[in-house]
Amino acid sequence: MRFKKCLIGVAVVAVTLTGGAGEAVAAPAKVTASSVSAAKTVKYVFPVKAKNVSFHKTHAGYPATDIFAACGKPFVATTSGVVLEVSRVDKYKKGMKDGPYNGGKFVSIKGDDGVRYYGSHLSSVTKGIKKGVKVKAGQKLGTVGKTGNASGVCHVHYGISPPCKKAGDWKVRRGVIWPAKYLTSWRKGGKKSPVAAVKAWQKKNGCKA
Repeated sequence: MRFKKCLIGVAVVAVTLTGGAGEAVAAPAKVTASSVSAAKTVKYVFPVKAKNVSFHKTHAGYPATDIFAACGKPFVATTSGVVLEVSRVDKYKKGMKDGPYNGGKFVSIKGDDGVRYYGSHLSSVTKGIKKGVKVKAGQKLGTVGKTGNASGVCHVHYGISPPCKKAGDWKVRRGVIWPAKYLTSWRKGGKKSPVAAVKAWQKKNGCKA
């Protein structure tokens, strides 16, 4: 009797594993902490595509940087996200005091990591790039230029900040943490994230720069 029960048990197991029709059934995928983490990994890309490119580790007056490359070189999305602001018109006039028009033509995006990335002094903004449009890491947003108060030098003013008001908060938008160490990482294909630094700044300062 025990022998028969064992045989029945083996048969049930065999049917279960073959789906009852001789077709193998894959074991359920095991969800691990590492796999969940991998799914949330954010890809970062150096924001200017050019062979000859350089940037300053510091910036006058506030934390930001200037990325130098030939005019017309692609300015691309640092990471995947959504476009927050676009200026296709250079409204800056020589002699203007510091203000929202300093950057000339610009694009800002909110990355999937919750951080805002801003590039200005562009010579052009790519067609189709407008508020609310989703972009991917490395997607072209515009081209290096010298609009605004760029002083005739081809470069991109690059700022990292929290997307406080999303639009209009130019003193925050222009940059609140130093980008150099992140740019250095991304240029080498690294994944150094500014999220913690941006959150720390916002916790301390709110949205006032």
